[in-house]
Amino acid sequence: MENKFLEAMKFRHATKEYDSNKKISDDDFNEILNYGILSPSSFGFEPWKFVVVQNEELREKLKVFSWGAQGTLPTASHFVIILARKVKGMKYDSEYIKHMMNDVKKLPNDVQEVYRGFYEKFQKEDFNLLGNNRAVFDWSSKQTYIALANMMTGAAYMGIDSCPMEGFDLSLTEKFLEEELGIDTEEYGASVMVSFGYRKNAPKHEKIRQSVETVTSWFN
Repeated sequence: MENKFLEAMKFRHATKEYDSNKKISDDDFNEILNYGILSPSSFGFEPWKFVVVQNEELREKLKVFSWGAQGTLPTASHFVIILARKVKGMKYDSEYIKHMMNDVKKLPNDVQEVYRGFYEKFQKEDFNLLGNNRAVFDWSSKQTYIALANMMTGAAYMGIDSCPMEGFDLSLTEKFLEEELGIDTEEYGASVMVSFGYRKNAPKHEKIRQSVETVTSWFN
């Protein structure tokens, strides 16, 4: 039986330029967003936000300091900045964490107290996150990459191309988020960007990776 998931993984490649005449349907792109939303996160607190930049003028402004997206910003069907929550939202006693437990997960008060206790210990002791605000952002960013991978692989399964991108100036990107998009950069930071569309050209080379044996160690 053909392994469709494996085929999707082989199909996916970092598409640097798209066919600008081909657009992803609203239904298909909403499905891709749902792949991100349904991704796992630490404690189930979903520390991400997906900002979809479709406006051409905004893309042009973004292109100035996004050196890794020079070919994709002008041609992608959809362009997404994935944000990660900072310490303001992710600290164990923040309003956002209270909202997630009370309004989203709808946990009983006694369960919330236990859950918050585990989370506080994790942040203070297990991962020692609270001594450095950047540590919390980096921890949140690691989780956004789970959503990123699911979105890209899910898109590939649908025959849709993508390209993840870290080639941008972080400080200028956050200035853009705040001044152009009205996003609270005390709450969010730019984690990674990703474009979606349909490839203009076929890949020049087959996908090359190290072998399973090279990157895996077994201790039986």
